[in-house]
Amino acid sequence: MTTPTIGFIGLGLMGRAMVSCLQDAGYALTVLGNRDRTGVEAALARGATEATDARALAASVDIVMLCLGTSEQVESRVFGDNGVLAGTRAGQVVIDFGTSLPASTLKIGAALAEKGADYLDAPLGRTPAHAEQGKLNIMCAGDAAAYEKVKPVLDVLGENVFHLGPLGNGHTIKLINNFFAMTTACAMSEAFAVADAAGIEREALYKVIAAGPNHSGMMDFIRNYAHSGQIDLAFSIANGAKDVGYYRQMTSDLGAQSRMSGAADATLREAKDSGFGDHMVPEMVDYLSKNLKG
Repeated sequence: MTTPTIGFIGLGLMGRAMVSCLQDAGYALTVLGNRDRTGVEAALARGATEATDARALAASVDIVMLCLGTSEQVESRVFGDNGVLAGTRAGQVVIDFGTSLPASTLKIGAALAEKGADYLDAPLGRTPAHAEQGKLNIMCAGDAAAYEKVKPVLDVLGENVFHLGPLGNGHTIKLINNFFAMTTACAMSEAFAVADAAGIEREALYKVIAAGPNHSGMMDFIRNYAHSGQIDLAFSIANGAKDVGYYRQMTSDLGAQSRMSGAADATLREAKDSGFGDHMVPEMVDYLSKNLKG
């Protein structure tokens, strides 16, 4: 595929940064946003075309990219009279960059395959700042030939691009990764909160933990906020709660029981339901410090 045209659905913070990166690389973009038109207007100002709906977008491009928050949002853009599925065609590649449920991914993939199109799940690591610079981590899965077809475009967006096997593997690995990350973040936040209650300086606790095998990048994200208010992880508590919930749903779909995710799930949901959902995950230190006694 030489210089493919690209349709991009979902121009939130991550999506608009990805669109900017693709435009910098000379790709022709057709875009479709939602209520917030900031990203759409920025893309249009740089020469993008705006689609009337997902069906029209899919019918006009070689590659369809989705960067949405939930599986429900992805399915709403794919299915229906004016969805991607209605406009897709044989040989087209559709890519979901969000963090979705693997069961939903497989359902969409099967529906697209009936029309001769390929579906790839390609969840992302890193931040919108990395996206604008083309330095994302991309965890792609699906048909190997379809992956090779779009890899030159993925290489524009990502510094580290992985092919992880059959469709669904990308979302499965991303959910496992995010479960582990959110569990670590909540545990470190509680550790600082308990240190506060015991009258122990946060930095003294950190130095002891960081000297041993518990030391990790996620631990440092929480420490940097707890110590100096620095937010290195711009990922909301609401998104963390969603991803851990998806992880628990995924394990249930596999006929398995997740024991370790229960505490992170309950803690993040409690913070979200208490009106703390728009805060960033490192700020769980504040929430737990104030609510340690329930």
